[in-house]
Amino acid sequence: MKKVGVTGGIGSGKSLVCKIFRCLNVPVFSADDEAKVLLETDPEIRLILTGFFGEELYLSGKLNKQMLAGYVFSDRKNMDKVNKAVHPAVFERFTEWLTCQTKAAYVIMEAAILFETGADRFLDKVINITAPEEIRIERVCKRDGVSKEKVIERMNNQLTEKERKEKADINLVNDGKMMLLPRILEVHKLLSGNV
Repeated sequence: MKKVGVTGGIGSGKSLVCKIFRCLNVPVFSADDEAKVLLETDPEIRLILTGFFGEELYLSGKLNKQMLAGYVFSDRKNMDKVNKAVHPAVFERFTEWLTCQTKAAYVIMEAAILFETGADRFLDKVINITAPEEIRIERVCKRDGVSKEKVIERMNNQLTEKERKEKADINLVNDGKMMLLPRILEVHKLLSGNV
């Protein structure tokens, strides 16, 4: 069974692409969703993060997401600390999840920072979803109700489009102009071994 990564910058449309793959009966593991769950529930991660950022990060018993975002998006070193605390546990969950996926020709790991965490080393192929920066900013402002400046701040903490394109095996453009579905079907056929 092939292990395929789907990544892309914020607002590129990773989730949309993965929804389409799910409709094609491809199992999809969302590393970002798993990380959110672990940040809330894993006592070891909580201990590490309160050691870095203080007890007030979990003052009400729940993670203060705005506070964490403030730390992470303002300082690259803080983002690295959080990633080192969370991503080994996410990868462990992915490995467990893989053991249940016995019938698929391939599975997908969806992750915003796939290359940054080194997860690409354990995957057979990586698909990068790409879109022009202005479109991505507009999408995220609309989706998250945040300012353009906040979106740019987040983008600055990710790899550039150029870096992701160079590292990926397949690049899919999601700019609202090019037809995305035919390209996904083509990739699906290729990954399923039906070419």
